[in-house]
Amino acid sequence: MTPRADPLTVEVVDLIGTVVARYYEEYEHAATEHSLTGAQARVLSLLSVEPLPMRKVAQRLKCEPSNITGIVDRLESRGLVERRPDPADRRVKLAAPTEEGARLARALRTSLDFAREPLGRLTVAERTLLKELLQRMLGVAPE
Repeated sequence: MTPRADPLTVEVVDLIGTVVARYYEEYEHAATEHSLTGAQARVLSLLSVEPLPMRKVAQRLKCEPSNITGIVDRLESRGLVERRPDPADRRVKLAAPTEEGARLARALRTSLDFAREPLGRLTVAERTLLKELLQRMLGVAPE
């Protein structure tokens, strides 16, 4: 039998769910403002950090590689993404943002007020603690 979660844990989980829902809602709105779907915006944002094989994009976004292929095809047709050979393995193709795609990814990031405004109410020490706690929850080594 699984033990029941204590009320504090339930409340924290609910709050995390609310934050995630509001983030995705704002992300969808920002994407629409730039004539993108939410999935296209997430792929473009991920690729703006570093060019990746589509298999890795699918892994990071927890979806099927065939979905990523379609999304990259649509971004490529708009001139926002290009496929290029991986310098480490010429058999592998990387998806990478074009200059216009990188510009659009920056515009998307700056239009996401939800994350910035509430976090702006926290001190640097509080934001650092929150980051460390989230990393610990996810099993990510601190930077």
